[in-house]
Formats: sequence, structure tokens, C-alpha cells
Amino acid sequence: MADTGWVMEIVILAVVIALVAVGAISGLVVSGRKKKQLPPSAPSSTPTITAPPAEPHVGDEAAEPKEEPRRTIEEVELPKATAPVEEAEPEVVEELPKTEIEVPEPTAGRLVRLRARLARSQNSLGKGLLSLLSREHLDEDTWEEIEDTLLTADVGVQPTQELVERLRERVKVLGTRTPEELRTLLREELLALVGTDFDRQVKTEKEGDTPGIVMVVGVNGTGKTTTTGKLARVLVADGSTVVLGAADTFRAAAADQLQTWGERVGAYTVRGPEGGDPASVAFDAVKEGKEMGVDVVLIDTAGRLHTKTGLMDELGKVKRVVEKHAPLDEVLLVLDATTGQNGLVQARVFAEVVDITGIVLTKLDGTAKGGIVVAVQRELGVPVKLVGLGEGPDDLAPFEPEAFVDALIGD
Repeated sequence: MADTGWVMEIVILAVVIALVAVGAISGLVVSGRKKKQLPPSAPSSTPTITAPPAEPHVGDEAAEPKEEPRRTIEEVELPKATAPVEEAEPEVVEELPKTEIEVPEPTAGRLVRLRARLARSQNSLGKGLLSLLSREHLDEDTWEEIEDTLLTADVGVQPTQELVERLRERVKVLGTRTPEELRTLLREELLALVGTDFDRQVKTEKEGDTPGIVMVVGVNGTGKTTTTGKLARVLVADGSTVVLGAADTFRAAAADQLQTWGERVGAYTVRGPEGGDPASVAFDAVKEGKEMGVDVVLIDTAGRLHTKTGLMDELGKVKRVVEKHAPLDEVLLVLDATTGQNGLVQARVFAEVVDITGIVLTKLDGTAKGGIVVAVQRELGVPVKLVGLGEGPDDLAPFEPEAFVDALIGD
């Protein structure tokens, strides 16, 4: 019986342990199921947000702001400024003054008025010759010095030889040589050398509805555009109306420069795109001049190197295109007087491409040598018609042989 009781206790204990184990396992399962279940859904009308909303993306509509009581200006406290902030004054835009039309100085006798300036730099030629001719004995060495003086002044070999021969003959006949007699003698011979029988007037006659057409050509750096602008002033001073053609389309700001010159005297400027066709601009300038009924059309061409065949051919094209309207009245070649004999090489090449009708000598003041007037006329067979004697707007003057020779000899 004792054994039976012990067995029963063991069975009861095993049953209890089994029940406890089953209860524990059931609790774990229920607990796991509860964690996986979602919370009960709330009614859609009153959503409960437990986290801050994300920032709206581009294109999303912003939520309507909640109604809050508005405060008046008096109730809002502004932050105290640490330092007074000065308000910037509004920028005042000044209107540019309109370009006033200038009245150029009359051209009649302009070279005479500029004689003193020309004489300061040119009379070394005249004074040198007078000093040599005044020597008591004119031997071969003296005549060689006279030759050298003329050649140094860029008169040229052939004109120099001619002048020396005439001086020799006249001095021999003259006998006594007072300063006044020598001055008169030298003036007469230099005047004959420069030439008084040339027609030096710039031809700008208008025929019917066709204005006079003047084309200005030359090498880079000779002051061609400036000369064209000054020539416009010369023509306006003489009572003509002018249209300017800015056919120098390759040099930056050349058209602006020419237009500025034109605006000063009331001349209209025809221009084209930078780097455009110069012949087209020249053609349009003549067309505008005819429609406006002006007296003269001045065409400024791009500077051409006399060694560049292609550029020179293009210059010939500009001339041919312009002549579809009417023949050119003048083709003026601008030469830098300081280039001396090199200017003659340039002149020769230009004359082969276009028919040069006149010469404009710039920079004849300063270190220039007046003999270039004689040399270039001999080279081309055309007259010097205008000379530039300074940087002023009215320092371009019609060439007057008498005034020029008087400046060479000096007082």
C-alpha cells in the first residue's frame, strides 16, 4: 500500500507540472498574437496624427492655415534695431545731353591761319637753303649740301636735281645776292616745284538728284576715318549737306568714330554690321544720299595694306559697286606725311587699283618733311588737295601752294 501511495503522488505531481507548462505556453501564444494586431481604425472624419507632417513637395498644395485671432499693428512688438539702418537714396539717372550741332570754321584762308604752326616744323628747309645760298662762295661742296638738304626733306631725287640746276643758273645771273633777293628767288623756284597749275578743288558737284560721291582710301594708321570726319566739316563749312558711309566694317568702333564726327555737324551716317560687306554699306550710303537729297556722300573705306592683294581687290569691288549709282567724283588717298618715301610706294599701288584723283597729307606738322608734297605729286601726277596740320577738328585745310611755300621759307 505504501508503494501504491508513492506512485499516486508521483502521477499527481506530473499532472500538475503538465498543466503549468500548458498554461505557460498558452500565455506566450496569446501575448504574441496581441502584439501583431493593429490598433482599431478611428473614424475618417477625425483623423488622429501622432507624428509631425512631412514637408510638402513641389507641386503639392499647401494646407489651409488655421483661423487665429488677428492682432493689430499696435499689439505687435517690433524687434529693436541694434543700429540705425540708413535707407539707400534712389539712383538718379541723368539724361545724356543731346549732341549740339557745331558750326565749323570757314575754310577760306584756313591754311594761312595755320601758317605759324606749319612754319614751326617746316621752315628748317627754307632756312637751311637760304643759309647755304647766302655764302660768299658757292662752290661744289655748297651745292652738294643744298642737294642733301632737299633730299632730306623728301623732295625726291629728280625734283631736287631740277631745282638745283635752276638755282645755279639764276644765282649766276643774279650776281649780287642780298637776303631779300635770295628769299624771292627761292620762293619762286619752290613755288614752281610745288606747282600752281593744279586744280586743287575737291570736286563734289551734285548732278540732278545724284549727290557728289567721294571715296576715301589709304593704309591703316594714316588717320583715314578722322580725315573723313574732318572733310565732312570742311564741306559743311562751305555750305554742303553730307551723308557719311561707314564702309570700314573691319576695324572695331570705326563706324562709331565716324558717326560721332557726323553728329557734330548734323551729317547722317549709314553703317552696317561689324565684319559685314563694305561694298554693301557703300552702296546703301549712296542710295540714302540720293533719297535724302544731300549734296555729298563721303565713303570711308577700311584701311588696306598695299602688300595685300586680296584686300586691294576688295577695294576695287567697293568702287565698282558704288559706280552702279553714279561715277565717283573724287577718290582721295590719305597719306601719312611722316612716312616719307614709303608713302610713295603705297600711293603707287593704290593708284593701280583705283583712279586716285587727289592726295590728303596728314601729320604734316611736327616732324614731317614738306618735300613729300612735291614727291607725291610727281609720283602720281595728281595734286595734293588737303593737308592735316594738327589734332583739332578744323585742322584739315585746303592746300594752298603760296601759303605752304611761305611757311617753308619762314619770315
